[in-house]
Amino acid sequence: MSARKTERLLNLVIALLATRRYLSAEQIRRMVAGYEELGDEAFKRKFERDKEDLRDLGIPLETGSDSSFDDEPGYRIRRDDYGLPEIAFSAAELAVLGIAARTWQQASLSGAAAEALLKLRAAGIDVDAAVPVAIETRVATNEPAFDVVRQAATERRPIRFDYREPGATRHVEPWGLVSWHGRWYVVGYDRDRAASRVFRVSRIVGAAHLDGPPDTVEVPEGTDVRAIVLRMVEDSPDRLTARLLVREGTALGLRRRATSVQPNGGGWDLVELQVSHAERLADEAAGFGADVVIVEPREARKAVIERLHAIQGALRPEEQAGRR
Repeated sequence: MSARKTERLLNLVIALLATRRYLSAEQIRRMVAGYEELGDEAFKRKFERDKEDLRDLGIPLETGSDSSFDDEPGYRIRRDDYGLPEIAFSAAELAVLGIAARTWQQASLSGAAAEALLKLRAAGIDVDAAVPVAIETRVATNEPAFDVVRQAATERRPIRFDYREPGATRHVEPWGLVSWHGRWYVVGYDRDRAASRVFRVSRIVGAAHLDGPPDTVEVPEGTDVRAIVLRMVEDSPDRLTARLLVREGTALGLRRRATSVQPNGGGWDLVELQVSHAERLADEAAGFGADVVIVEPREARKAVIERLHAIQGALRPEEQAGRR
């Protein structure tokens, strides 16, 4: 949501909370900043969207009238309905909040995560974000285009960028941003091809550029951007044959899907199976630790090594010393 729209909705909420009477649409138009300069039709469209946005946010917008002689309905927000109950977190929920904050520690959203923890502590809620764990999840956002793509998706603004494949400038109306197996994807409507498309953010050449005002991108109703990305990844027609060295008696999940299991000596088996995506295989194999070694495909083997280096680099010096 753009800053301008956020400010207008906030002003609308304040106005509706400050009155005990129902305010007509015309009164709201005169009182709330952001409406007064709009024409009649533009105001009606924007006010209708704003009412729906407030309801989607869970704000109890009440419609009614103070007199049976009123020709049009009025609006207000009852203070008793708007007040929040005391917020409490269980130990498990606090642990999840701490892990979520650490996930963004080395990413561009680390400031927002730190600010969220600060607000919780200011409210008297103790969230320990430094509890050591064996392997910490990290979300990387090192792509030069990430911040602009995120801003465009959040504010519903068109963007343009140069894309590595096939090497052309794209003009996109972004619907959402998805992280999948360590890679970021933006889903949206490609104006140049007049169709929905998925773009890997790391393949954007240089920075992306905002290409229009806020709130001008319409996301089709029922759009599930994560499902779109998963379909793109999982429906790849190129099946890969993976060859893994698996320690005897381990990795039963991999063995069940295997097309071949042959003894390889020294307490190891050579396991072959079909996979749809090298990144997914790398994630699964890394979860078995030292019991699984990828022989082929090379890109999956390389991906596991990159994950292990990333984990090592994320550890504090004292933690690295403790794992030697």
